[in-house]
Amino acid sequence: MWSPASPSTRESPMHDHRKLGRELGLFGTDPLIGAGLPYWLPDGALVRHSLEEYVHDLERRAGYRHVHSPVLGKRELYEISGHWSLYRDDMFPPMDVGGEQLVLRPSLCPHHALIYRSAGRSYRELPLRIAELGGMYRSELSGVLGGLNRVRAIQLNDAHVFCTLDEVEAEAAAALALIRRAYDALGISPARFRLSLPDDGGKYVQGDWDRAIGILRSVLDGLPYDAVEGEAAFYGPKIDIQIADDAGRESTLSTIQVDFHQPAQFGLEYVGADGAKHRPVMLHRSIIGSVERAVAQLIEVHGGAFPGWLAPVQLRLLPLSAAELPYAREVLERCGDLRAEIASEGSLGARIREGRLVPYQAVIGPREAGNGLLSLRLRDGSRLDAAGAAEVLARIGAEVKRP
Repeated sequence: MWSPASPSTRESPMHDHRKLGRELGLFGTDPLIGAGLPYWLPDGALVRHSLEEYVHDLERRAGYRHVHSPVLGKRELYEISGHWSLYRDDMFPPMDVGGEQLVLRPSLCPHHALIYRSAGRSYRELPLRIAELGGMYRSELSGVLGGLNRVRAIQLNDAHVFCTLDEVEAEAAAALALIRRAYDALGISPARFRLSLPDDGGKYVQGDWDRAIGILRSVLDGLPYDAVEGEAAFYGPKIDIQIADDAGRESTLSTIQVDFHQPAQFGLEYVGADGAKHRPVMLHRSIIGSVERAVAQLIEVHGGAFPGWLAPVQLRLLPLSAAELPYAREVLERCGDLRAEIASEGSLGARIREGRLVPYQAVIGPREAGNGLLSLRLRDGSRLDAAGAAEVLARIGAEVKRP
């Protein structure tokens, strides 16, 4: 049994990420930086980086091409997209720079529309899947800010698929399958699936809403879901994958949206097999939504006992005394890509308790040091027979390999 189980101290299925995240030294806040603007400490940054690498690789293998775009844009860009007239309350005020008004972007989709428009497109290139892990900013009210779940500076796992009308349903279904695959790897269970629809009182663009809703209903066919009015984006309906925090409060983590509006606004085209110009459909898709909210959910679901591949420290070396410290340092140098550390201060019991969330702890006594061995202790308190250091490190490396 090499897989690191959860520690026995996890009595509750959910934990408050704000409290636990600070206790574990994952993130923090400071009033001089500002409300809703958390910073990441080294261990939290490791969790975040591992998550970002996983999603990047998952998207690459699914045929997405990654881009980078600036976090600023001219006000005119958001006037064209519709954000300025319909979403302005959630945006930061424009900045006057060099005679132009620049805005911190509230979403990445207008930038990706322009990336699509930067070259002539043929139907042979479609579907064109563009992905980015990019920053965006939303002027959230102080009363709704909380931990990592609701912030003002967001690192968004975003993507846009430009495709023909005949392709959009299959692309939306593939995006949903990718989201569910990621949830399985991360240990996240959706609270529910929601079909987010417009209502009579909201601010929405004119367009073929019935067709877009029909496409998403087909994608959800066979899954239990709730259709909720008033939750659509201003440009189109959405599939929202809802999660719940430790208090049972729901929020959206992942989303799939069908958009006929922005391709028309930005004049997006492709040349079809008939030689004529056609308008693509724009599918918005996010696997884990904001990195901040995803990490908050991971903290709460796992109680800080992350899957081995996400753990900020994967192996902790515990020499019994100063005599075993040279061997512990030798093992540390052989750890390669493993995230390992030596804990040598304090009693052995205290050090074991301190590292209770680390997937693997290796107690190093005279026998281990004298014979080149490692004796592992897992998070659930179980112990494995001593084995050669090279074998143990290789097996841990295989267990914590990114899915």
